[in-house]
Amino acid sequence: MSGKFVVLLFGVFACAPVGALAADKSTADDYPNRSVRFIVPYTPGAINDFVARLVAQKLTDAWGKQVVVDNRAGAGTQIGTDLVAKANPDGYTMLLAPTAFAVNVSLYPKLPYDAVRDFAAVTQIGSAPFLLVCNPQLPVKNVKELIALAKSKPGQLSYASTGSGGSAHLMGEMLKSAAGVDIAHIPYKGLAPGLTDILAGQVNCTFGSQVAVGGQIKAGRLRVLAITSNVRSKAAPEVPTIAESGYPDYNGTGWWGVLVPAATPRPIVSKLNADIVRVLRAPDVRERLLSQGVEIAATTPEQFAKFIPEEITRWGKAVKLSGAKPD
Repeated sequence: MSGKFVVLLFGVFACAPVGALAADKSTADDYPNRSVRFIVPYTPGAINDFVARLVAQKLTDAWGKQVVVDNRAGAGTQIGTDLVAKANPDGYTMLLAPTAFAVNVSLYPKLPYDAVRDFAAVTQIGSAPFLLVCNPQLPVKNVKELIALAKSKPGQLSYASTGSGGSAHLMGEMLKSAAGVDIAHIPYKGLAPGLTDILAGQVNCTFGSQVAVGGQIKAGRLRVLAITSNVRSKAAPEVPTIAESGYPDYNGTGWWGVLVPAATPRPIVSKLNADIVRVLRAPDVRERLLSQGVEIAATTPEQFAKFIPEEITRWGKAVKLSGAKPD
């Protein structure tokens, strides 16, 4: 009897994974059968919202089911991110994960979620460098001249950021450290008020996305000095990098990706990846993103899962260097 019991018990356990896989596949085959929520941990507008809404609209067209962009800003992106971490892991709640997702691990002493354990990677959408821009009245035309001026006037030049620990702040501190200069950091509640003061000549420079500063550059109200990526951008190939301006280790590239709750069934993650990558590779989507300075990545879940811890480490060094504390 004991032998038969062992055989029977083994048969039960052997069949369980097969049944689970079959259920998962059935779920993936039916997915999505209702609307999907795409959480953006920022207020509407600007580049984060643009990226999410473009992908959401194309997925809506492909699926025939609404992908609803839900802006949940606050606490340096923690509110929206935590909402996804604790959502039902069924594929119907996605997160637009920005660079801040990696930065926050080092910036905040305690997060309400684990950035690696609580999420499943779907794909990296793309990346975009920032532009280092200044008021045209500042007597500099490139990074070398900016650094020379800063060295001749220690602490007298200034740069605006969107707040302590934000991308512009970290990029500024990385440049200061690389060049050994003292440039005052002036934090603002968003880029718009910072740009207002730069245009008025009260602050000298800042780092902003092409979406945020491109119009002012074209109008001649801002001068672009360099780009923060370690290679030139396809969207602005004429703009030199900070790396090629004498600081070869400098790389301040921002990015976006899609994450879902950790326990989301693998077949659904795979379907999401395949469908989002297909959207990203469409010529019209690629063109629209590139026009905003975003270069497509369209990675596999495995590639994005490997990328995130690397970015946590990279930006962690920048946070430590800057001495940034949450606002």
